[in-house]
Amino acid sequence: MEFLNYTFIKNALIAILLASPIFAIIGTMIVNNKMAFFSDALGHSALTGIAIGMLLGISNANISIVIFAIVFALILNYVKNKTSYGTDTIISVFSSIAMAIGLALLGRMGEFNKYSNYLVGDLLSISKQELVYLAIAFVLVIIFWIFTFNKINAISVNKMLAKSKGINVTLVDNLFSVVTAIIVMISIRWIGILLINSMVILPAASSRNISKDMREYHTNAIIIALVSGVLGLIISYYLSVPTGPMIVIILGIVYLFTFLLRKMLKLT
Repeated sequence: MEFLNYTFIKNALIAILLASPIFAIIGTMIVNNKMAFFSDALGHSALTGIAIGMLLGISNANISIVIFAIVFALILNYVKNKTSYGTDTIISVFSSIAMAIGLALLGRMGEFNKYSNYLVGDLLSISKQELVYLAIAFVLVIIFWIFTFNKINAISVNKMLAKSKGINVTLVDNLFSVVTAIIVMISIRWIGILLINSMVILPAASSRNISKDMREYHTNAIIIALVSGVLGLIISYYLSVPTGPMIVIILGIVYLFTFLLRKMLKLT
C-alpha cells in the first residue's frame, strides 16, 4: 500500500470512489435508452465548448464546456425527437460536427496544443477543490436517480405507454440529458475525451451480461466500475502507465469475461 503515501494518489482514489458509481448509474440509464454514443458525442463537444468560450472571453474552460454541453444536449434531443432517423445516426452526426468545429477553431487560434491534454485526461492531476465538486455531483446524481429512475425506465420501454401514465417524456428526457452532460463535462479533464464513453458504457454493458433483474443490473454495474477503477489505479502506479487507459483496459477485459460467461451459461 505504499502508493497511498502520495497525496495525488489519494486524491485519485477518492475521485474513483466518487465517480465510478456515478458513471455506472448514468451508464445503465444510457444503455437502457439505447444511447450508447450520447456520452461520446458530449465528450467530443468539449473542444468546441472550450473554443467558443475563448471566443466569448470566458477564461474558465470548465464553465464554457459545461454550458456548451447543456445546450448541445438539448439541441440534440430536440432534433432527435423531430426526425425519423435512428438515434445513433443523429448522435453520430452531432458528434462529428462538434469535434470538427472544435478542432478547426482551436487550430485557427493556435491553442490546440494547450488543450490537447483533454483528449486523454489526467486523473492524477485532480485537486481537492475538484473533489468537492465531484462529491456534490455524486449527491445530485443519486437524488436524480431516486426520483426519476422509474420514469426513465418506463420511457425506455415504451414512450407512448409512459405518456399514458402521465409522465412528461420531453421534460424527463431533457433533464436526463442535462445531468449526463454535466457529469461528462466535469470529468472530461481527468478521464479524457477519447475514454469517457468507455468509462460510462462498459460497466453497464458488462453488468447487463450477467444480471437477471434491475436490482442486479445496477448493483453489478457499480461494483464493476468501482473494482475496475481501483484496480486500474493500482496497476497503473506499479506499471507506470496512464491511469485512465488502464482502467478502460480492465473494464474491457471484464466485459469480455461477462460476455463469454453469458454465452457459456446459455449453452448449459
